[in-house]
Amino acid sequence: MTTVFWLTIAVLLLVIASLVTGVISMAQGGEYDRKHATHFMFFRIGFQALAVLLLMQLAYMNYA
Repeated sequence: MTTVFWLTIAVLLLVIASLVTGVISMAQGGEYDRKHATHFMFFRIGFQALAVLLLMQLAYMNYA
């Protein structure tokens, strides 16, 4: 197992954590959600982009 593999796993877990945090915040609503909803979305999208790049790197390393 390479470093890229473990880094990909870590980033995928960050995607899940940011998604769950955003959903819980949205479900509760209130001032906190209004204040931080865009931050949760921004981090989730950033983590997802990084995860896609890392998955592409893994595919390239395994099949090239």
